[in-house]
Amino acid sequence: FHILGVAGVFGGSLFSAMHGSLVTSSLLAESAGDISLNVGYKFGQEDETYSISAAHGYFGRLIFQYASFNNSRSLHFFLAAWPVIGIWFTALGVSTMAFNLNGLNFNQSILDSSGHLILSWADIVNRA
Repeated sequence: FHILGVAGVFGGSLFSAMHGSLVTSSLLAESAGDISLNVGYKFGQEDETYSISAAHGYFGRLIFQYASFNNSRSLHFFLAAWPVIGIWFTALGVSTMAFNLNGLNFNQSILDSSGHLILSWADIVNRA
């Protein structure tokens, strides 16, 4: 769980940094060259502010074609979900260590009311 948590947190920050770099390098200029790019955009506008196809094409050539998203919504869902799932795995790892759950142990785990062992498939799984 620890490695998955580290991959989630650091991977999420890496993906976000790469996304910011790709967006910055593929902004659609809506203003003149002597004015800041920020002047050409209004908060909440419906028009796209960057070219997802240009960023997709560049990133596809940089890494490989299928490593990039050509759908903006799936890309942003991935950017949000990856670190969240990584943090969930981190929490699972911390709680696993906190409760000393080093693994699944099915050794004689099913007992009847008088304390006698009831054999089950779990005992066979534990021997494997």
